[in-house]
Amino acid sequence: MKSVWRFGKKAAAVLLAAALLIPAIGGGGKAEAFTTANADTAMNGFVNTFYDSTAKYFYTNSDHAIHTHASGPNSGLYTDFWWEAQLWETVMDAYERTGSSTYRTMIDDIYTGFNAKYTDMMTNAFNDDLGWWALACMRAYEITGTAEYRNRASFLFDQIYSFYDSTYGGGIWWKRDGTSAQKNMATNAPMVMTAIKLKNATGDSAYLTKATTIYAWTKSKLVSGSKVNDHVEGSGSGTVIDWDFSYNYGTILGAALAMYQATGTSSYLTDANNAANYVINNMTLSYSLMYEGEDDGAGFKMIFARNLNKLRIATSNATYLNFLQQNATQAFNHRRTSDNVIGSDWTGPTGTGFVQSLAAAAGAAILQFTPADNYTGNIAGNGTYEAENALKSGSIISESTQAGFTGRGYLAGWNSAGTITFNVNQNSASTRTVTIRYAGGAGNSSRYVSVNGTVVASNLSFPSTGSWGTWSTVTINLSLNAGYNKVIIGFDSSKGNTNYLNVDKISGL
Repeated sequence: MKSVWRFGKKAAAVLLAAALLIPAIGGGGKAEAFTTANADTAMNGFVNTFYDSTAKYFYTNSDHAIHTHASGPNSGLYTDFWWEAQLWETVMDAYERTGSSTYRTMIDDIYTGFNAKYTDMMTNAFNDDLGWWALACMRAYEITGTAEYRNRASFLFDQIYSFYDSTYGGGIWWKRDGTSAQKNMATNAPMVMTAIKLKNATGDSAYLTKATTIYAWTKSKLVSGSKVNDHVEGSGSGTVIDWDFSYNYGTILGAALAMYQATGTSSYLTDANNAANYVINNMTLSYSLMYEGEDDGAGFKMIFARNLNKLRIATSNATYLNFLQQNATQAFNHRRTSDNVIGSDWTGPTGTGFVQSLAAAAGAAILQFTPADNYTGNIAGNGTYEAENALKSGSIISESTQAGFTGRGYLAGWNSAGTITFNVNQNSASTRTVTIRYAGGAGNSSRYVSVNGTVVASNLSFPSTGSWGTWSTVTINLSLNAGYNKVIIGFDSSKGNTNYLNVDKISGL
């Protein structure tokens, strides 16, 4: 997997067997129950749109054209290396839910199709890409008992582990060719899970020893309290880069759970719960997993949710179950009903443009591994929307330097054109008194507020708070529809107020 700054690197779908086809349910803005039928609908939509049964491979984009992220086979027509591993696991998610012979056949077929496109996996310079395939191969072995999958995983694990050395005190290098030198969470944590699976499959305790070594380094170098960082780079002891991505929390969660299950040591379970709760409490919009971008970022929440589900099963944690069910329903409710494809942002409707396969797989996957709850209705969440998790444009940046903020931080640097967009979902139509928490250290400022494209306050005043570390609130009444609403706080230069404004959160929705 490529770090976030590498986003943008570099046809006909086949229907599933008739027995699996489920008619589309509902349409438009109608909210729906999350049922087993919904799970079928979502998976059928994903496979029918993206899977090429002749090539035994998934297309990159829903329109089968080449756009951004054109780094896979056939000049990017087909999904790239690590994405295909995640899509393979999505099929495994569906097989484990349904026991369908169609999905069982696809497990073998996709592996065959991948090897036809990538005849030598070791030409890939990224250890994390290879690692996702090692992990997926072990899962395929556990499902099917096919020795080839275990043998491939063992081979890949050994190749990847050979890049473990003492630089930065340990850890496996991200790249095999020495360029972009870093050691990251996405390379190391999945190898812990793979090593435990190999130990379980072979009885070789050396895998547990290696897993313990990798985990100890990963935790000591890339975990700081409840914060899970992305990677370490640079000279000497290295500089830790503290990007927040849900898949980093998901992979350390999965690694910690695997270590707990292999050893019974309770501290590992504590680590897993800490990672899970950080995301639930800090990387959501009103309890729904936040949008993390297109390309690689669109799949991050799938990896988190898949590992959270493993933790949910292991601990029988009702909070985790509720969280997964709400997110599954949110994703399904916002699918595109023309093809039942789910987009990259679960909190808002999937648009009419092309959707990438990794984004669509994330939405389909959570409906496969999350138990259906048969809830009918919209998902309103907890009513609090952290600004740093919302969509932003213009000069606005994320920041966390001033004390007193809630969540992970706040939005700042805003004294010119730009907007903050909150996707707000409501159980029923109502008028809400909405509170906006802000800091105005440069003096008085103002912004407009719109709901569903209509400006409801053209010049909402934000009085000076005296300093950037002093927070205050303003309130505004907003009339909201049942279901989805788009709430925007925006800058209007015609109002003549160019003072900076920091926004922490909105609440009361």
